[in-house]
Amino acid sequence: MTTYTAATELTFRIRTTRFDEEYSPSSGSRITTNFANLARGENRRENLRGALTMIDRRFNDLADWDNPERDRYTVELEIVSVDLHLDAENGGPGFPLIEILDVQILDKWTGRRIPGIAGNNFSSYVRDYDFSVVLPAHKASGAAEIPSDFGDLHGKLFQHFLASDAYRERFSQPPVICISVSTSRTYTRRDNRHPVLGVEYRQDAFSLTDEYFTRMGLQVRYFMPRGSVAPLAFYHRGDLLNDYSDLALIGTISTMEAFQKIYRPEIYNANSAAGHVYRPSLQDQDHSVTGIAYDREERSQLAVTQGRLTEEQFMTPYRDVLDEWAAAH
Repeated sequence: MTTYTAATELTFRIRTTRFDEEYSPSSGSRITTNFANLARGENRRENLRGALTMIDRRFNDLADWDNPERDRYTVELEIVSVDLHLDAENGGPGFPLIEILDVQILDKWTGRRIPGIAGNNFSSYVRDYDFSVVLPAHKASGAAEIPSDFGDLHGKLFQHFLASDAYRERFSQPPVICISVSTSRTYTRRDNRHPVLGVEYRQDAFSLTDEYFTRMGLQVRYFMPRGSVAPLAFYHRGDLLNDYSDLALIGTISTMEAFQKIYRPEIYNANSAAGHVYRPSLQDQDHSVTGIAYDREERSQLAVTQGRLTEEQFMTPYRDVLDEWAAAH
């Protein structure tokens, strides 16, 4: 049994992998991520090429100034894998905590690479554990309310990562996580409009995902960019509308909108755009498909598998260490 002491340190190590047509998930990569799911099977190369093409086209569509042929920019993506080490100086283990995407924008006219925003896609083994193991067990017990500490450890680990030397040495700005709107909420259009993010929407109440990200120190705003058919959820710190450049925001929009069109075509590839009041649905049949293979059912099943793996290899053997560390932070 591992015990916690005042000297116990939680440290992080970052590994990066280029996400391109040659990408193949490593044995340590979370296989439920959008990018890993696309990169398996006999059509993996076609899937990857199709997704990357969608990202580039959407980027150039939004970055249309001084870009008459809509081909000036290329989006380059890196998968950022974060390993958590418990008391690394004493040989503590490394556990694959989270994966995010980092965006770089290549200006083919000038040859300059422009930093985008880290975050984008967000994958977490501990989140799999919370949503696929803890939450179903809690519901099966007959309890009506969500546990008061649901997501607390995960949130503290994430915020500890953002404050770490590993993050600060690699990234100059806080991350922005961009995901789908919730099918359990209704969204109403506001008067506010941003030149890149588009028109803003507001949800009728916090979803469980909203509350989970709040524990991670992130707030949420919803925007539907020009040419989109549904708002995206942007989880962020600070001032989303003013802290990041237009090209950086476009990098996030183009990357995550492409993934959502593949993953949730009923919402993001619908044939009609969201109205003033919008309730997203995965049962909407009036949508187009991208032709890029994505196994949504398999993804859900793997989330359960990985949640149980996290319970067996991380939460159970190190529960005392993690609980005491969380209480001290």
